Amino acid sequence: MAIRKYKPTTNGRRGMSTLMNEEITTSTPTKSLLQKKTKTGGRNNQGRLTVRHIGGGAKRKYRVIDFKRNKVGITGRVATIEYDPNRNANIALINYLDGEKRYIIAPKGLKVGQIIENGESADIKVGNALPLQSIPVGTVIHCIELNPGSGASLCRSAGASAQILGREGKYVLVRLQSGETRKILGSCMATIGVVGNEDYELVNIGKAGRTRHMGIKPTNRGSVMNPNDHPHGGGEGRAPVGRKSPMTPWGKPALGYKTRKNKKASDKLIVSRRKK
Repeated sequence: MAIRKYKPTTNGRRGMSTLMNEEITTSTPTKSLLQKKTKTGGRNNQGRLTVRHIGGGAKRKYRVIDFKRNKVGITGRVATIEYDPNRNANIALINYLDGEKRYIIAPKGLKVGQIIENGESADIKVGNALPLQSIPVGTVIHCIELNPGSGASLCRSAGASAQILGREGKYVLVRLQSGETRKILGSCMATIGVVGNEDYELVNIGKAGRTRHMGIKPTNRGSVMNPNDHPHGGGEGRAPVGRKSPMTPWGKPALGYKTRKNKKASDKLIVSRRKK
């Protein structure tokens, strides 16, 4: 997918770029697969701000995505490739032979009219979903489950993928993009191919207002705050952190401090840690 760059007609346009969206075939989503999405503004049910930097944004509806791919034995055909405002990857509408319609994450190379299958007997083709134990070693995959039947939780964003390295009993060795190699149960589902729209990361936002359209509010540095607002705040002029290490606004160590539990159950499934 190509990147469109603009002439610097205004300060906001200078450096701005957008995606050409050549893959997208329709701008009208399927109504039966839409759900209402309520904005929180980062506040909980008491009205207290619990997540910072959230607010505003363009109105949008949630597209229900089939992350489980549990429609086994029924073939489907790709009807459309669509834009999804809730994620950086595109989505594909699948029309199954029994009349049901479902959205899936659109992998790179998926075309309108292509046949999609789910289950152990499916071919090793882009867009097909199979259990990890049925996928050959060396295959590139995405939308990977961590628990059978729970739905995909790994490699779902634009350009994401993983690779199958081998098998150990009931487990399959998978290398993730972070460099981490871990064991995943062979009965977990995964989809063949790489998530599409990989040029998403090359887009230059260009102006602050475009970020506000996404529902993201500005972020202030702690060093420009008052000491009662942030541990880095206070002092005359530009002052150093004043602590042994950088801190979060709540006084916890930041920037390099490991927060993962020392005795997490899934540690035994990690063969090698991610690259530093």
